Amino acid sequence: MTRPPLKAALRTAKKTRDAARGALLWGYEQRLARAVRDHGKLPQHLGLILDGNRRFARASGLQRDLGHSFGADKAHEVLQWCLELGIPAVTIWVLSTDNVSRAPEELAHILALLEREALNLATDPRIHANRVRVRAIGQHHDFPVNVLDALRELEEKTASYDGMLLNIAVGYGGREEIVDAVKQYLAAQAAAGETLAGVIERLKPEDISAHLYTAGVPDPDFIIRTSGEIRLSGFMLWQSVYSEYYFCDVYWPGFRRVDFLRALRDFQGRDRRFGK
Repeated sequence: MTRPPLKAALRTAKKTRDAARGALLWGYEQRLARAVRDHGKLPQHLGLILDGNRRFARASGLQRDLGHSFGADKAHEVLQWCLELGIPAVTIWVLSTDNVSRAPEELAHILALLEREALNLATDPRIHANRVRVRAIGQHHDFPVNVLDALRELEEKTASYDGMLLNIAVGYGGREEIVDAVKQYLAAQAAAGETLAGVIERLKPEDISAHLYTAGVPDPDFIIRTSGEIRLSGFMLWQSVYSEYYFCDVYWPGFRRVDFLRALRDFQGRDRRFGK
């Protein structure tokens, strides 16, 4: 049997190794941060697909709902990283149109988190000090009234701000966004007395773009998806035609600043040719 003094020595050695690894990681992260800042090229519109909350909870032996809670905390942390770098526009995908068909108790927990986080952001000193304009994009008409009120209050309190634009995509689906844009365009043309034949003849991609949820915002030049899944799942289908993608194996709640910086460094090394 291992003697107590040996056990204590082993624990001490493990703590020393962990501390050394932590110091090495911290040093690497600082070098990465300097390299990213010195390069200068940063996304003008960053898209984030926050994937892997439930799998993070399962892998950590936690209740499923805690994965969503940890994911909400991580979103605040990543927002801070974006503010520090001065990224002008960020869109985070929190809840898809497919997600709303999940078990009622899970959906209720997600919506409760959404209400809580909207209320928190409405009073967050960082939001007001950095003049962050926050918008909720997607289809929200079936959300509970308290959630809609919280989102509306957040939008109203930040509507006049001219700093970072933060889009929170909730009840969002790329196909639904395109359908809504086409409907709005056709309704506007009908109200102007245009004929269907005339609309068909003159329709241009710009006409659809002008009616998207993100109208007036540059298309995302960089999209990060966590959890190891290599697909868009309907995220900004129209806007992402020339986006650069980065797929990270880490579940969203475990997404570290070093992972974020690695993604940005990868983006900085790409040559965007836009099909030319």
